[in-house]
Amino acid sequence: MRISIIIPAHNEEKFLQTCLVSFVSQSQPPEELIIVDDNSSDDTLKIATRFSQKYDWISVLQRKSTDEHIPGKKVVDTFNYGLKHTSSYDLIGKFDADIILPSNYFEQMRIHFQSNWKLGMCSGLLYIKKGEDWFYETIATKTHIRGPIKLYHKACFNKIEGLRPATGWDTVDTLLAKYHGFETFTDEHLKVKHLRPTGHGYSTKNYKAKGEALFKMRYSLPLAKIALLKMALQANSPKLYLQGVFSYLGAWFSGKKSFVTSNEGKFIRRLRWKGILNKIFNI
Repeated sequence: MRISIIIPAHNEEKFLQTCLVSFVSQSQPPEELIIVDDNSSDDTLKIATRFSQKYDWISVLQRKSTDEHIPGKKVVDTFNYGLKHTSSYDLIGKFDADIILPSNYFEQMRIHFQSNWKLGMCSGLLYIKKGEDWFYETIATKTHIRGPIKLYHKACFNKIEGLRPATGWDTVDTLLAKYHGFETFTDEHLKVKHLRPTGHGYSTKNYKAKGEALFKMRYSLPLAKIALLKMALQANSPKLYLQGVFSYLGAWFSGKKSFVTSNEGKFIRRLRWKGILNKIFNI
């Protein structure tokens, strides 16, 4: 199965070389790796170019965009810029530049997709370093496919109509995949090192965007409150909960356009409530 990977990169000189070494050390590397340099002011482009000159399956693109940090949208827009330059593929992935993959990552991904024709999305798990040891990054359950390391089957990617250019893209894609009858899977044996823990770039703007994203995914207000409370507890900041709720209500009153259709929204709400009840009552 042909694999194309796109890495959107903005000022990633600290991590990019280590990340790319893990790509070129794969037992079965992807057929194509496209690094999209998005307005970097450091040596990101230089590092990426050095690898592209050595490996013919690695290419580098430059994208000029605003320096403003736009949660979700900026990275998806950069990914979509790279997507326009891909060749034929069976599996497509948007990977981050701050990860270290185990050497058999893509070999195992191929095995999983080849052995299950209903599999739409697949990934390993992310681990962060604490002291001298690596621990699972507990911002999500081990069944959740994380944005920095996931692969989509082309049929699934097309059916969900690609990635939504906003915060929440890496949640709504999973929900829509399930709505369209695809399965998702995380391989717990594939431990990916996350060199920059999630949440490092926290800002009030990020959490306001999360509240708006929950509205756009057609979460009910009670569901949104539960999701935002979980985020606030993980960040140990009650303020984040209030910011998210006010943002959700602001999107509601201003009539923001949804990510999903009415029927997709009904499915998402049922799926989310089922998951909550399973955790509470173990049913």
